[in-house]
Amino acid sequence: MSTVVVRRRPRRDAPELPAGEIVLDPPPELPTEGGRKWSQMLMVLPMLAGAGAMALLFTSGRGGPLGYVAGGLFGVSALGMVAMGFMNGGGGGKKEMAGKRRSYLRHLSLQRRSAQRAAEQQRRAMLYRHPDPDQLWTTAASHRLWERRADHADFGVVRIGLGPQALATPVVPPQTGPLDELEPLSAAALRRFVLTWSAVPDLPVSMALNGFGRVHVLGPVEQQEALARAVVAQLTTHHSPDDVLVAVCAGTDRREAWEYAKWLPHAQHPERSDALGRVRLMAPTLPALEAQLDDLVAVRPRFNPSGPVTTVGGPHVLVVLDGGETAGSDHLASEGGVEGVTVLDLTTAPPRLLDRGTLVLEVTADGRLSSRTTDGEVELGRADALTGAAAESLARQLAPLRLSAGGTGEKAMTATTDLADLLGITDPFSFDVSSGWAPRPNRDQLRVPIGVGADGAPLELDLKESAQDGVGPHGLLVGATGSGKSELLRTLVLALACTHDSETLNFVLSDFKGGATFTRLDRLPHTSAVITNLADELPLVDRMTDAINGELVRRQELLRSAGNYASLRDYERARLSGVPLAPLPSLLIVCDEFSELLSAKPDFIDMFVQIGRVGRSLGVHLLLASQRLEEGRLRGLDTHLSYRIALRTNSAMESRVVLSAPDAFELPRAPGFGYVKFGTDPLERFRAAYVSGTYRRASAAPDVGTSAGPAVLAYESSYVAPALPVPTEDDDADVPDPTEVDTLGESLLDVLVDRLEGQGTPAHQVWLPPLQEPPTLDQLLPPLVTDPARGLTVDNPDLTGTLRAHVGVVDRPAEQRRDPLVLDLTSSGGHAVVVGGPQSGKSTLLRSLITSLALTHTPREVQFYCFDFGGGGLGALRRLPHVGAVAGRNDVAVVRRTIAELRGLLAAREARFAQLGTESIAAYRRGLRAGRVADDPFGDVVLVVDGWSTIRGE
Repeated sequence: MSTVVVRRRPRRDAPELPAGEIVLDPPPELPTEGGRKWSQMLMVLPMLAGAGAMALLFTSGRGGPLGYVAGGLFGVSALGMVAMGFMNGGGGGKKEMAGKRRSYLRHLSLQRRSAQRAAEQQRRAMLYRHPDPDQLWTTAASHRLWERRADHADFGVVRIGLGPQALATPVVPPQTGPLDELEPLSAAALRRFVLTWSAVPDLPVSMALNGFGRVHVLGPVEQQEALARAVVAQLTTHHSPDDVLVAVCAGTDRREAWEYAKWLPHAQHPERSDALGRVRLMAPTLPALEAQLDDLVAVRPRFNPSGPVTTVGGPHVLVVLDGGETAGSDHLASEGGVEGVTVLDLTTAPPRLLDRGTLVLEVTADGRLSSRTTDGEVELGRADALTGAAAESLARQLAPLRLSAGGTGEKAMTATTDLADLLGITDPFSFDVSSGWAPRPNRDQLRVPIGVGADGAPLELDLKESAQDGVGPHGLLVGATGSGKSELLRTLVLALACTHDSETLNFVLSDFKGGATFTRLDRLPHTSAVITNLADELPLVDRMTDAINGELVRRQELLRSAGNYASLRDYERARLSGVPLAPLPSLLIVCDEFSELLSAKPDFIDMFVQIGRVGRSLGVHLLLASQRLEEGRLRGLDTHLSYRIALRTNSAMESRVVLSAPDAFELPRAPGFGYVKFGTDPLERFRAAYVSGTYRRASAAPDVGTSAGPAVLAYESSYVAPALPVPTEDDDADVPDPTEVDTLGESLLDVLVDRLEGQGTPAHQVWLPPLQEPPTLDQLLPPLVTDPARGLTVDNPDLTGTLRAHVGVVDRPAEQRRDPLVLDLTSSGGHAVVVGGPQSGKSTLLRSLITSLALTHTPREVQFYCFDFGGGGLGALRRLPHVGAVAGRNDVAVVRRTIAELRGLLAAREARFAQLGTESIAAYRRGLRAGRVADDPFGDVVLVVDGWSTIRGE
């Protein structure tokens, strides 16, 4: 079958849907009763006048003036009654009401014609967008083939039937009074108009597949499959195989019904092949289908029905489940679904409680269609149906068609990119570190690929400053949760580590939160520090400030002492020219979640600004990363940021803060998509490489064909293994299994870190972790040995007999070192005081002091007399030969005797000094060691008091 290349041209505009509203006037109202009652009251007056005239006639007789008055009243009453008759019975009110009725019905007639035109236009427009399934073959043969792209609003929208739809120009009924006040015929006409034209019958009913993770289809099997075939036909006619894939999981008894799908180019794997060509995405079980789709959907996030409907990186996958086995599925059958995947389930019953990502369609034997979601059940109309013969005919029509390489601009970034491919590493397991660390020209220093651009070419990030044709030295990375921010940081660090040795580049990796971003990267020889969990221990932020500031100072002093070099660039130029200088690697400081760090410690911005100011000359590069960025957060620092990377952001405002444009907010929800902005250059879209997925190494693919020549094979939906060469007697090697895939539990990150670990010179440690566990005495002192003259002592003569006791460690994070804490009893008059609160370790320090001196002095050189008025911490030292006595609070006699003995010793020493002419205790000690003073049984005597406040109080 020959291939026909389809060049997809820009989409033509569809017929427009009518716009506007049909506004109806209120019907006329009946006249009010107030005027009629007044006229009836007026009619009483002539009658009263007539009655009065009759009364006058009876009272006046036949003559007299009253008779004339009575006659006049009769005349007036007659005229009044005639006038009132004309006023009430002339028919003017009825004629007026009839006129208003005719006018209103004429208004409804005009609006009816408008509604008819809108309904006809709406029908044409919707049938153009969603044609009848039996007419899709005409669409496939026209310019409209595969017209919908991933960024179109109707991407993933398919027709499922016909039913009533709201008129596109809504009928707006008027505000009226009570019904009994309206003219009856006009009100009835209004009601009929609203009921008739508010909805248009038999219009296409559609659903958005990318808005649901699972669609259950219930009903008789024939109706189920007919509707499913119609959905697949709609989807594959309007969407290209680059944008949509169809995978079928059909049980053995349902396989034949779906055999036609093998002809669809959408049902073929984009990359994997077998003996028949591209592997058909059809399997009898869901786990087997997952294995075929693993490289397409394994890295996609969970489906989020609450988020906006967006496209993912890669084709949208429609999985048709019809009788296939689902046990053992890890992704496709998981609760909630997978982003960019819709399961059309014809087999399993929907759950009783639906979530927002689930749609239930139910079709009856007579074709009636209804839907059920979390919002309730709705009658939709009549379900679409497509016969198996029509579906196969359409599939064969589409079978030879392939989209041209230039048919889509998004194709370059549809699949995830392996960092090993970008770095040219064929097999990470055999990665040659020495070749990766080979000297690089200046152009390639600190320049690594981090992903691919829209044109498919590698996107490189050059951390050098602009004077060296780079885009550094400092940058910003912002990406919302799930955008791939942490993965991009790992990709960047690993790419630099694979291409630069530890004498060229070092890392300081900081994460304000848990530290999962830089897991395992501490094993790299380049790593000077991994600082995590700062949010839980805010004092560590101050320690980090000291450590980084100390590194800046160290670099400044090193450049100055080495020859007063102005920058690291000058230092490296001199070193490469032969000047004997120690390597001074560039330092990349990556600070993840820096925005939250500044929220907790606003003053830390000063450290970032300092790095931005002096880092260029010292070879210190700064990359700040965060999930969100508030406007104004980069106070004073934004001018030092020369490159900015934005993955998908939480809002358009955040995108504007980073890129000065809202584009990052509109990125797909799949991880890795982003924009990069180098200085004032235009935005460049890219997709980051991936290093954390399970690394898979495929065996060498054998040649297809046999020595007997090519064979004619039947085209079927099942996998057909490529034919192997016929083995001969000379073939001693085993023939590899063409389907064998080496699946390892390690990620690419693990594999490359294992290769790099232990290589090169370990990085200078910028960060010393806080002192958590106190050091033991054997860690503070040199190794212990047994000397015949001194007993158990240290193996360092310089420490013996000096009255210098090692009692702890001095933590100097700013100087990036730790020194022993030595208490010198020869200074400060020979006295020392230990101050601390309860349970602070005062007794422990005294024990360390006594034991340290005991290990460096003989009992003749130093003796201890202890008053233990604390918690009894000195009692364990009684057995030391250096300890003369340990007296507690209740040992009053021992305390008094000890004080008396010490006073006597002081007096004897004063007399002895005068007798020998000794100027100081230092000269006296030299005399003791030299043997000139032989009759003094004491050396240095130390009175140790634990609980001085007790002595003062008692």
